[in-house]
Amino acid sequence: MPGVISKHLTQLSSATGIPETSLHRAICVAVVALYYGKIVHPKLVSLMARNSTLNPKRVTRKDLNDNKQDVLPEQDSTEAAIKNIEKLGLQKENQKKNPTVNKAFLFQLQKLLKIMVPSVWSRESGILTSHTLTLIARTFLSIYVAMLEGRMVKYIVRRDVRNFSFMLLRWLLVALPATFINSMIRFLESHLAMRFRTRLVRYAYKLYFDHQTYYRVSNLDGRLENADHCLTDDITAFTSSVAHLYSHLTKPILDLVLITISLYNIGKGMGGSGVPGPLLAATVIFLTGQILKAVSPKFGKLVADEANLKGYLRYIHSRIIANAEEIAFYNGHKVELNHLNRAYKAVCDQMITIFSQRLWYIMLEQFLMKYVWSGTGMIMVSIPIILGNKDPESSKDGGVSARTQYFTTAKNMLASGADAVERLMTSYKEVVELAGYTSRVGNMLDVFKEVGQGQYEKPSIKANSKSGQRQWETLRLTVKHGVPVATGELTEYSDGVISLDDVPIVTPNYDVVVPSLSLKVVKGMHLLITGPNGCGKSSLLRILSGLWPVYRGKLHKPPAEDMFYIPQRPYMSIGSLRDQIIYPDTLEEMKNKKITDKDLDKILQQVHLAHIVRREGGWDATADWKDVLSGGEKQRMGMARLFYHKPQFALLDECTSAVSIDVESQIYQAAKDADITLLTITHRPSLWKFHTHLLQFDGEGKWTLEPLNTETRLTLKEEKQRLEAQLSGIPRMQDRLKELCVLLGEDSTTPDSQEAEMNSSD
Repeated sequence: MPGVISKHLTQLSSATGIPETSLHRAICVAVVALYYGKIVHPKLVSLMARNSTLNPKRVTRKDLNDNKQDVLPEQDSTEAAIKNIEKLGLQKENQKKNPTVNKAFLFQLQKLLKIMVPSVWSRESGILTSHTLTLIARTFLSIYVAMLEGRMVKYIVRRDVRNFSFMLLRWLLVALPATFINSMIRFLESHLAMRFRTRLVRYAYKLYFDHQTYYRVSNLDGRLENADHCLTDDITAFTSSVAHLYSHLTKPILDLVLITISLYNIGKGMGGSGVPGPLLAATVIFLTGQILKAVSPKFGKLVADEANLKGYLRYIHSRIIANAEEIAFYNGHKVELNHLNRAYKAVCDQMITIFSQRLWYIMLEQFLMKYVWSGTGMIMVSIPIILGNKDPESSKDGGVSARTQYFTTAKNMLASGADAVERLMTSYKEVVELAGYTSRVGNMLDVFKEVGQGQYEKPSIKANSKSGQRQWETLRLTVKHGVPVATGELTEYSDGVISLDDVPIVTPNYDVVVPSLSLKVVKGMHLLITGPNGCGKSSLLRILSGLWPVYRGKLHKPPAEDMFYIPQRPYMSIGSLRDQIIYPDTLEEMKNKKITDKDLDKILQQVHLAHIVRREGGWDATADWKDVLSGGEKQRMGMARLFYHKPQFALLDECTSAVSIDVESQIYQAAKDADITLLTITHRPSLWKFHTHLLQFDGEGKWTLEPLNTETRLTLKEEKQRLEAQLSGIPRMQDRLKELCVLLGEDSTTPDSQEAEMNSSD
């Protein structure tokens, strides 16, 4: 192919009279210009547009129908997906900021390092010290091997077989500790990352489970949508990045310092000046760094966006798992599949964007660091040989072997030094990626701390809080930063009294269900709570349990161990059959309470579950209990926990709706006999007789508290149901009367209309 092109150029030169060299140059210029215009220039424009810190101006373009549409330049599907996630509130305000290397990053990193390395005498410090010593030893070995190879080349040039064999043997012996140290560096790096992760996970778990943060962060706060992703993937990525970056920065710095000193010494030994070479290297390295910094993509933002998109994909998967039955009933798999495909496509597009950014960045990086630096190294090595005024050895070969030894040693050292500088230069993008991980992990820990202290934020509601701010102020709620804050007083005493004084019922979305509630429940006062859906029944129990904050007024209640909440769907834990009854106690805590398996047998007899032990194979049997037990068995298992813990107050939220009425009545009577005060939400009239007072919500913010006369109320309810049944039958009777009149050929006037006609004739 080149021969054919050259032949055509020769013919063209002969025909036009233009020199062949000029044609070659013109074609080369055209090819370079075409390559720049078609490939390089569009990529540079794209990079500059993505790296611009200014908001892109909106432009208008005509679509296929010549309709003008307001769009953003260079907007791809991934950016659109990220904006959709922001609209859904899945990417929070503090995560939208581009993570970068600044004071905030250094401050967050410092806090996290104090958690991962708590003291100088910690195990992590010991591993870190061993890792540092191993890196230093590796650097000295690299210099020693470079000098050893130079001496080997020297003896090769001299044809000194004896000394060459001796040097080769020493080189092979050095290889054994060198390979061990290389493997040790990787081992210590992995071990250090694991220790960092262990420290950080334990600290995060402690925050996550203190003050019921695991509940509040997902129900009362809206800044973290994927806490599970942050606690697993983000912490793992952060600790691995820190451990790897320590090796990636420490060893190159040691290499540079020691190699520079060694090059200066061997350069002086050749009679040359030691200043020009390092000065030239420093200048080239500085210029390379400035060029790479100018064109470097924002890897921190790209990595943070990728983590957000992966978290959103996991969120979609978790929603499908949690609502699998409902989706199957509706046959909604196509809709969910579309959601998954869109989320996965957004992740793929973002990863392709990162790969594309790295492609052009690494190409430029390799050109500067491999070829430009290699040329600079050749100049540095040649300066002492060309300009040196000292012949180190007047031997038979005229100093050729000594110069060869110097050249080989210096070349190997320069290669190691260039590799060290390259690792330092490329580590910048790893530092930026670390900034993204640090931002997510640091933000997670900050949210855990604030939520544990009762500071909640709902960014999606906060943005639209002006409409409700007047209502909150009218209801005497304290508003701060656009949302209500909890300023109520909460006290806990074991005096058998629950008291609410001017306490509003406010949902996590700041909807005021009941503006003010004041009541007092003493031991033995069994309270029945009724009302329409959404009136605040379950919300009241959540406030009494301490799950929701008190926004105003005073709440006086027993401590958590004296109150036990049983929901409609009891939670089945991981563990044995025994663990299901004693939850949340452990086996050791059960033994400390002097409770035996025989006592548990009696409890199961009270809730009519004695057969479960034989059926499942004993108390130590393990299974997936949420699937093994039926709905009624799970509810009775929840009531068994009530008899095990024996609290002062039981908060029962439709907890026996799947239990038969006769068994349910026996369980409630047993609870009263055990001196447990009941606060019950139910729609079954059969449970009224077990309560002494009625708290009724009307669904419009009002409520009434009155003694419950069970017999009178049941009589009235029966009369109401009887009248409703009679009235519901009147339309059917009228329709049947019309049908009979049609069949008999008579007038279909009703008795009322006949009486009206008779009165009119009179």
